[in-house]
Amino acid sequence: MADIRPTTTPITRRHLLTALAAGAVSMPFIGRARAAETLYINTWGGPWEAAARAILFDPFTAETGIEIRTISPVSFAKLAAQTRSGVYEFDVTTLGVAELGRANKANLIDAYDETKVPAASLWPGAVTLNGINSHAFANIIAYRKDHFPNGGPKSWADFWDTAKFPGARCLQNYPARVLAFALMADGVPADKLFPYDLDRAFKSLDRIKKDVRVWWSQSPQSQQLLRDGEVEMIGMWNTSAQAMVDQNLPVELVFNQAVIDVATWVVARGTPRAESAWRFIEFAVAPERLATFAAKNNYGPMNPASFKFLPPEVVARMPTSPENLAKSVVLDAEKLLPQLDDMAKRFEQWLST
Repeated sequence: MADIRPTTTPITRRHLLTALAAGAVSMPFIGRARAAETLYINTWGGPWEAAARAILFDPFTAETGIEIRTISPVSFAKLAAQTRSGVYEFDVTTLGVAELGRANKANLIDAYDETKVPAASLWPGAVTLNGINSHAFANIIAYRKDHFPNGGPKSWADFWDTAKFPGARCLQNYPARVLAFALMADGVPADKLFPYDLDRAFKSLDRIKKDVRVWWSQSPQSQQLLRDGEVEMIGMWNTSAQAMVDQNLPVELVFNQAVIDVATWVVARGTPRAESAWRFIEFAVAPERLATFAAKNNYGPMNPASFKFLPPEVVARMPTSPENLAKSVVLDAEKLLPQLDDMAKRFEQWLST
């Protein structure tokens, strides 16, 4: 039987692969709510919220009696403000790796312990910095197949190689991810990536700066740039790129050296609805439910038991599938946390010069 005790160590590719091999099973332990309770959840809005409403929110209300109301978009600033003021606009939110590190350091989120979500409901590596990992997306290379009929870049070193793979590039204006690309392009192996060697990363970025036409900030922007042929290759989210493939556009996804960013459910520290908040999170990461939610938006479930409920062709395009995960790197919140402010400041200055 697999060891299913939760851990507070940062989730790594090794943790995930071990859990996948073990086939950890989630056993939800959801109780009935007191009458007329309401839970407020901070969401990304749009298709994300529509999927969450159908697959997570409404079924949770049906099972527990707790009504869910939403506030969007996800806002770290609001999480910080309400924890300080004691006036709670929302009780639950999801945070990416960098924001999770900041929130935990600033004591903005409720501490996890096994009385809140039983160990039997979780899997190895489920808990990171007082949050419970839900789903993940990958920051990948995508390229126009019609521009590279003989095959395009297969690594970040290829992406950086403008002689072998000519064409306009595009990267996200997000240093915690882009610096990982730069270091791998310079030959740093995945297991030596964290914490970042910032000097080496920025020297690597210097080599490609003139070839990066746009530093994108919103997912639709990244899609439009590749769709219109304004760039031939781009570092973008697998969710956005897969949507273009599903529209029969000539786009190729490269999962080799993908940088995985995990969405983690957290509870706002001090909320009077913490009990219901943790109850919802336990519900949301149950394997079959999470599998359906992840598949809807091209995410990868973090609960390894979720893959049992998905067909092979869907699993194959997920960033946390065993095959894709083995050639990817998962952002390490704890090791990056001390560098976040410095890297953000340096990246902003670097872009402006």
